[in-house]
Amino acid sequence: MSALNIGFIGTGWIAERMAKTISEMADEGIFLAAVGSRSLQKAQEFINNHGTHKCVPYGSYEELAADDSLDLIYIATPHSHHYEHAKLCMENGRNVLVEKSFTVNAKQARELVEISRGRKLLLAEAIWTRYMPSRFALEKILASEIIGEPVMLTANLGYNNIHMERMYEPELAGGALLDLGVYPINFALMAFGNDIERIESSVDLFHTGIDLHDNITIHFRDGKRAELYASLDESTDRKGIIKGDKGWLEFENINNCEWIRAHIDNASENRKVHFDVPEQITGLEYQIRSCKKAIENKEIECPEMPHEEIIRVMDIMDSLRKEWKIKYPFE
Repeated sequence: MSALNIGFIGTGWIAERMAKTISEMADEGIFLAAVGSRSLQKAQEFINNHGTHKCVPYGSYEELAADDSLDLIYIATPHSHHYEHAKLCMENGRNVLVEKSFTVNAKQARELVEISRGRKLLLAEAIWTRYMPSRFALEKILASEIIGEPVMLTANLGYNNIHMERMYEPELAGGALLDLGVYPINFALMAFGNDIERIESSVDLFHTGIDLHDNITIHFRDGKRAELYASLDESTDRKGIIKGDKGWLEFENINNCEWIRAHIDNASENRKVHFDVPEQITGLEYQIRSCKKAIENKEIECPEMPHEEIIRVMDIMDSLRKEWKIKYPFE
């Protein structure tokens, strides 16, 4: 495949950021080729601001999904609509990259995976931290045993976003968990694996019934522990801290790592290990490159976030919402 022609479903801020990313990837054969919205005018406005003259506007998602010139469709609508839109695209024979949270629940995720397998189409989740160089740097640093045996980690992510409709509306699958808590959960699984013994949690609810603050503790069978926090109404430091029996790692910003630093017990300053992330366009480019490679190789999942792991994360979030007695109106 000489080029990857991408269509967008959705024109919100994350689509704008993805459009900026793709605009700087033309030399890699990656192009924004079409934008679908619920109105033709909105699609054209998005293209005027973020696309090129070769980008085609569509006034419905159905029209965009039927465009067989598209190699990949990026789903950038609210969580509540990911399943519907990904299914529409795959039933029209399109490969899809779905924004996180992948779906509302694991049942929807499993159904999409079945369609992907049956039609041999790529189905990927746009959880960007799984694709970034910092993820693989973290794996190498932990494997080096520079901090000894890891025993526990903490990770948090919070922004003051409660004023945004899609964050507080149950009808849009709002809440801290699906929008923000998914990042600390993924961070814990990337660092400590997925052999989970049990999960404990507590939650503060917003008056609309969605989760406002999430406290999650994951206990792993090998004794490791992850203490995680997500908040919709406060900005946190976004740090990940991994403690070992010989030191600790400081991961600056689990949402888009800025650097990783190892602090070694009883070591002088010059024995600290520092990793700076490579220069990036926005950080979203890594998942696009992975999708391009997967499509070229006729693969139906990206190795950085395979289907099994997508479903695992959805199962974890389902179990948490069940414990919190949070159910969306359309479930």
